Amino acid sequence: MKKPNAGHPITIEDNPNRIRVVLGGFIIAETTEALTLREGSLPPVQYIPRKDVRMDQLDPTKHHTHCPYKGDASYFTASSGGMVVDNAVWSYERPFDSVSRIAGYLAFYPEKVDAIEEFTD
Repeated sequence: MKKPNAGHPITIEDNPNRIRVVLGGFIIAETTEALTLREGSLPPVQYIPRKDVRMDQLDPTKHHTHCPYKGDASYFTASSGGMVVDNAVWSYERPFDSVSRIAGYLAFYPEKVDAIEEFTD
């Protein structure tokens, strides 16, 4: 396990904006309680609480990855509007302590969904 540091910073902030995820022309997630994770030079990632995700449109896969800074990620196939996209969603069920706020939240690959929209309401 590696800890975030000056060379590899990770920050997690509450996002007060509305985040909406669209797949196959349908909303599969929408929240005003997202967490924005910023990691090094990577684009920010919106983590969405499970209660705000259409979990009936996600199926767990056998795919798993390991991040030395965050822990082990589980993946889901997303299905909506006739589209089925393997491993479009990931979650850290038991992340390392330094990023524990994202436990149980879900994140979507922008290139695997129609859109991840942010509204300032």
